[in-house]
Amino acid sequence: MTDALTDEALHALKGNNAELFGAVYQAYAGQVLGYLTAKGVPDPEAVTQDVFLAVLPRLDDISGGVHGLRTFIFSVAHARMVDEHRKQSRAPEQHEFEPERDTREVSSAETEALGLLAPKEVMNLLDYLGDEQREVLTLRIVAGLTVEQVADIMGKSAGAVKQLQRRALITLREHSAVKEYVAP
Repeated sequence: MTDALTDEALHALKGNNAELFGAVYQAYAGQVLGYLTAKGVPDPEAVTQDVFLAVLPRLDDISGGVHGLRTFIFSVAHARMVDEHRKQSRAPEQHEFEPERDTREVSSAETEALGLLAPKEVMNLLDYLGDEQREVLTLRIVAGLTVEQVADIMGKSAGAVKQLQRRALITLREHSAVKEYVAP
């Protein structure tokens, strides 16, 4: 492929960086883009821009005419291509989301309600409860324990734990700060 840029045109444009850069970009951008695309660079347009941003400040220093310029441009393109492949090899492998493989479960209403409140608000709300009610809610909601596990820890029956939890939630519902989070 012959270059549209000649040694004479290159020499005539020396010193006029805007026109020189425009001519160099016009002559080689398509070829650099094609090279980077063929080499499997994930975003060849962006890397092409990076190549020419690296070439621009060095245009006046390049020797060897059009052949030297072309060699320099493609050496920069090659270096950027290698950098991109190295970056890709270090990046974590990404996969498309597959809903059928998602094993997460929906959280409870209490967990979502407490998640909407800031930790300081939660601590303030717990101050409205008695010690046993606070302990039951902390073990049930924060620790995620079952009624039976809480009963064993507190030395109470499962019915007593359920009753303490019910009364604690009623108390919290009555407090105005949580009415929007905890529906009756």
